[in-house]
Amino acid sequence: MGDELLIYGSYGYAGALIARRAVDEGLSPTLAGRDAKRIEEQALELGCEHRALSLEHPEVIEREVGAFDAVLNCAGPFSNTAEPLYSACLRAGTDYLDIAGEIDVLEAIAERDRDAESADVTLLPGVGFDVVPTDCLAGYLETRLPSATRLTLAMDGLGTFSPGTIKAIIEELPRSGAIREDGAIRTVPAAWRTRQFDFGEGPKRAVTVPWGDVSTAYYATGIPNIEVYATVPELAIGLMRRTRPLAPAFGSKPFQWALKRAADAAFSGPTADERARSVTRIRGEVEDDDGNWAAARLLTPDTYDVTAHTAVEAAKRTLAGEVGAGFQTPATAFGPDFVLEFDGVEREDLD
Repeated sequence: MGDELLIYGSYGYAGALIARRAVDEGLSPTLAGRDAKRIEEQALELGCEHRALSLEHPEVIEREVGAFDAVLNCAGPFSNTAEPLYSACLRAGTDYLDIAGEIDVLEAIAERDRDAESADVTLLPGVGFDVVPTDCLAGYLETRLPSATRLTLAMDGLGTFSPGTIKAIIEELPRSGAIREDGAIRTVPAAWRTRQFDFGEGPKRAVTVPWGDVSTAYYATGIPNIEVYATVPELAIGLMRRTRPLAPAFGSKPFQWALKRAADAAFSGPTADERARSVTRIRGEVEDDDGNWAAARLLTPDTYDVTAHTAVEAAKRTLAGEVGAGFQTPATAFGPDFVLEFDGVEREDLD
């Protein structure tokens, strides 16, 4: 192969932070995306090579990704971009990474594990905030209680959003909610369950959410029962429950199109100052069938700053040949202490 890293979707909010970080870390990524004008402007600014690349023609994608050792996909919603890219990577023998946090996407990639092993290709999704910190916390708790059969993850402080993140949330609206039960993903109503969690500043109410860890934490730990929670305003809990009957309508193309257009108009992503003031707290708990229990907390900087650091580091280690072939999660690829290598991340045992 000629070049090392292709960053797809590099001019989106998260992609731009990642591309800048990659250059600052001494990498020379090639930048790619659908919009030829935006990708050229960004490439000139960062001093990088670039490609205008749509994802409509499989043979074109395969030819393009085949020139690289690894592809880092930053273009959400990943329900639209992941499959064309990772399928092309499998055919071309190129490692694939992304920052997806969508359950269906992560499950589809996990199903290609044997194909990836046969092709000697690494499939490593979720190398951004959702999933790296939570995946590493889940993996750490499993080492503390290997007999665990139940895992609970809860997050507080998720207050900064980019257009891509909002669009990914919109894509998940028809699902309503999701948990993992006896190893299988089960669809549940929105705000299916509420719980109080102490994230370090007293108890806060959180609701179940259908986030990526419902998928990935199972592969990282083998724990068959998983619930993921996030704190939301009290008014939002009532709204989520009242709109449960509308969930099927949320999946209609006109509704999705309208909401995504609104997301582009209303959200530009947090400023650097807003990110600097943003802190996220994560609590994890595991329990086994005998009532044994362990818990820990993570404190992290802003989700997008974490994503830029973890995604670039994951790409660097994959390029260095440190990750085995097949489907991986961040914790299985780099170990549960991976997240602690980044500034501002702290872990605390609670039991």
